[in-house]
Amino acid sequence: MNNAIRETLVSRVSANRFVPGQTLDEHTIQELVAQATRAPTAWNLQNWRFVAVQSQDAKTRLRDAAFGQQKIVDAAVAFVICGMLDDAPKLAARLQPSVDAGLLPADVAAAWAEHARAGHMHNSSARRDEAIRSASLAGMALMLAAHGMGLDSCPMSGFDAHQVREALGLADDALPVLIVAVGRATADQGPQKHRRPVAEVLQIL
Repeated sequence: MNNAIRETLVSRVSANRFVPGQTLDEHTIQELVAQATRAPTAWNLQNWRFVAVQSQDAKTRLRDAAFGQQKIVDAAVAFVICGMLDDAPKLAARLQPSVDAGLLPADVAAAWAEHARAGHMHNSSARRDEAIRSASLAGMALMLAAHGMGLDSCPMSGFDAHQVREALGLADDALPVLIVAVGRATADQGPQKHRRPVAEVLQIL
């Protein structure tokens, strides 16, 4: 195993408290999202949106939709990661750059686009499941990217998705899946909490 990857996985912690008043410049925000979008998605659909909440007004609105969690306001940026429910019809256009670069045969791209369209057209559960999977993978990638840049992060699922959508003016097909707070943790953060033994969670058939 790549030692750098292992070290990141075993040393990353979910920060409960952030040093207030910290900021991230636009380049850093863009780089974090660029790395997060390296996460995989089915058919390479890339059905996600990232909302970087950094103004005090927007943070306050988001905090109120997240049961008053102060870390949203104290973090430098709170990323709201959404899975997009209606992106399947856009897949052909998203695959075209890979076709043009010779990375994906045109007939394969066409088949993927049709499978995605047919599978999602009349199946709201499939659209929702795919949105949650994609946004979750992106959220983990963003946290690893933050760790690699010397930043601290915390994934947050404690929020009202409808209120988040209303507070930030998100599109109707944007499903808020995860908030990832990013910034500088306070000095009183402990090490990563213990994990269950592998023997309790692994089945080999």
